[in-house]
Amino acid sequence: MDESEILRRLELLRVDHRDLDAAIEALGATTMPDQLQIARLKKRKLLLRDEIAMLEDQLIPDIIA
Repeated sequence: MDESEILRRLELLRVDHRDLDAAIEALGATTMPDQLQIARLKKRKLLLRDEIAMLEDQLIPDIIA
């Protein structure tokens, strides 16, 4: 993956991450929140965060001290 592809992928992942935030908040605000669904969304959100971190690491050049 070149840098422009990584940046595009990062932007998509960040949008998905924000969407999951909104979905989790909306589910939590209901009178009878579905805890299983919320847990699944949170797990997916964590996986997205891990992938975002991995891609961000690819953008930072290795510096040998």
